[in-house]
Amino acid sequence: MPTYRMDVAYDGSSFFGYGIQKDVLTVQGELERALRPHTGGASTQVAGRTDRGVHASGQVVSFASPEMDCAYVLRSLNRQLAPDIAVLSLVEEDDDFHARFSATGRAYIYRILNRSIHDPLKTAMTWHVRDELDIEVMNDAMQFIEGEHDFAALCRRYRQRSTVRAIEWARWHRDKDEVRLSIGAKAFCHQMVRSTAALSVAVGTNELAARDVGDIIAKGDRSLTKGVAPPQGLTLVAVSYAPDPLPRPTWSL
Repeated sequence: MPTYRMDVAYDGSSFFGYGIQKDVLTVQGELERALRPHTGGASTQVAGRTDRGVHASGQVVSFASPEMDCAYVLRSLNRQLAPDIAVLSLVEEDDDFHARFSATGRAYIYRILNRSIHDPLKTAMTWHVRDELDIEVMNDAMQFIEGEHDFAALCRRYRQRSTVRAIEWARWHRDKDEVRLSIGAKAFCHQMVRSTAALSVAVGTNELAARDVGDIIAKGDRSLTKGVAPPQGLTLVAVSYAPDPLPRPTWSL
């Protein structure tokens, strides 16, 4: 059967994460429900399973199905899935394409609203931090995140999987009262980006020094970190596949 690729965006606020769970609303569950009339019940694969409340603007999903009219199915999916999920494209791929295992990189942005008063219109997409954040020292701390390290201190471990990852870039940027982390790698371990954001805020409010981040990473002790940033600030923005490079914002260069 042919293999198909969907590029997907979603507001994760209403979902209990991407992956199917019993008796709760999930992104995968809704996608497979909408696909069922066209595929007969295809099982989907995803580039990265997002947690409850996490968003995506560049998620990638693949599945095998009998031949279909992609334009027709695309219209059908978006009629069913609006407003919280949008299928941006649906195309036939090579038979060996797999959304997860063929991916060569993933990029996320974490958004913080940094001002004294919250904004109700941004609550679902940002972490509200009242204290002034020092972007310069936060970026000083990112030198200890970039490169290949064992990130046991920043990862929620499960099944004894390796926590060694190679981070291509990690940069903070301020745009008025919004502070954003752009971070890219071939892969991340569970809760790594949100832990990086929480640790960065501790540096940006002078609770920790930038050099402390290097010590925490070296010790590999999760109890030394500053917990996990809220999920709503995190968005999966891009997934790359050979030969295309992983895109990054110009401000993170």
